[in-house]
Amino acid sequence: MQTGVFEIFLITVLLRTTLQAATPLVLTALGGMFSEKSGVVNIGLEGMMLMGAMTSVWITYFTDNPWLGVLAGVIGGGLLAAVHAVICVKYKGDHIVSGTGIILFGLGFTTFMIKAIWGVSGQSPFVIGLPKVRIPILSDVPILSAFSELSPIIYMMIIISIVSWYVMYKTPFGLRLRAAGEDPSTLDTAGVNVEHVRYIGVIISGCLAGLGGAYLSVGFTTLFREGMTSGRGFIALAAMIFGNWTPIGCFLAGLFFGFLDGLTATFQFLAQSYPAFAWIQGYVELIAIIPYVLVIVAIAGIRKSVPPKGIAQPYEKERKG
Repeated sequence: MQTGVFEIFLITVLLRTTLQAATPLVLTALGGMFSEKSGVVNIGLEGMMLMGAMTSVWITYFTDNPWLGVLAGVIGGGLLAAVHAVICVKYKGDHIVSGTGIILFGLGFTTFMIKAIWGVSGQSPFVIGLPKVRIPILSDVPILSAFSELSPIIYMMIIISIVSWYVMYKTPFGLRLRAAGEDPSTLDTAGVNVEHVRYIGVIISGCLAGLGGAYLSVGFTTLFREGMTSGRGFIALAAMIFGNWTPIGCFLAGLFFGFLDGLTATFQFLAQSYPAFAWIQGYVELIAIIPYVLVIVAIAGIRKSVPPKGIAQPYEKERKG
């Protein structure tokens, strides 16, 4: 392969792997943003992703319809988020403790369900995956071909990022959501139920995390493995903070962390496909930890990220009389 052609091919592979790695991070980071903008800390995103991933495969397995599986994954993540919302909003529970419980429940429940549903341990059988979307006008264009033949959830991620920005800053709901996290007493004075707004914000976060999990199980792979999220929920939290709790920030931070992950996958692809790069095989484990190290470095360097003022603070409605 000629040098110029090889470089174009390498850039195309890196772009594609970046989009694939970034999609669950962006979706889950956006979910965390909706929750925390309303004033509820949600570190349980990892558990909600696992629930979405497992539920998607479960329903796809019995219906042979991956779109129903994706819908089930969204609902599964939303239901788990609703539990978190009830604990934190209604009963004023500790947000971190509740989120930790959600993670542990997600890990344990999905592991148990693999055995209960399929009678095996470790992973589910393979199921039908989502059909890829092919864009003919891009498929033969150098570099831009990376944006063709991708999972539909990747395109949905881009659309959801734009819609999230619009909802957050251009709609009454977005204004109420931000007020619930910044100054809930003012929102209450305006006659809006703060608890209802927070419920909705947390449930949206679970739905988006569930969609991110569904992407992993039926949009990228076609099975569910025990613990298959591999800490992506925590990286999504980092992306949310790095993105300063804004939709565009979450999108860009998710792409950045996805790029780091995609770079690792590209190195591994080169090592397996081209003898000249076989030496990389001896450093695969070292290369695999680079994204996580850089995530820590990036977060440690944050200075301007400011969380909502009322985050993690229970709101008690003032009683008249």
